[in-house]
Amino acid sequence: MKIRVIGALAILLIIIGASCQSDDQIEFKRYYSGGSLVYQQHCQNCHGDKGQGLSALIPPLTDSIYLKSNRRKLACFIKNGLKGKITVAGRTFDDEMQADDISPIEIAKVLTYVANSFGNKMGTVTLQEVQNDLKNCK
Repeated sequence: MKIRVIGALAILLIIIGASCQSDDQIEFKRYYSGGSLVYQQHCQNCHGDKGQGLSALIPPLTDSIYLKSNRRKLACFIKNGLKGKITVAGRTFDDEMQADDISPIEIAKVLTYVANSFGNKMGTVTLQEVQNDLKNCK
């Protein structure tokens, strides 16, 4: 009888331990799911439901090289818009992205979503990171 109880407790502890998530994993999921909603409301109309962009007018969000090399600028692009030529995935775009007056936490969430969707894997973009980046906008 004692062996069965101890065995059941051991199995229960293993299941509980395996189902626990770290604070970082929980934060990532919270940012990612919230970012999905922000993306649908503010970005999807132009950049597409799969981040594919729009022909030669609007760049795709599927180029992780561009995103990684401009990570410190992405919050500024969202907050202040973007003008001038950019090259994404080997193609040049010269249209204007309008500024979007969303909060820093919404920017962090949508960047986490974009940075981990459409083939991208860049981890969480935190509120602190966005706040620091917004201070350095040019």
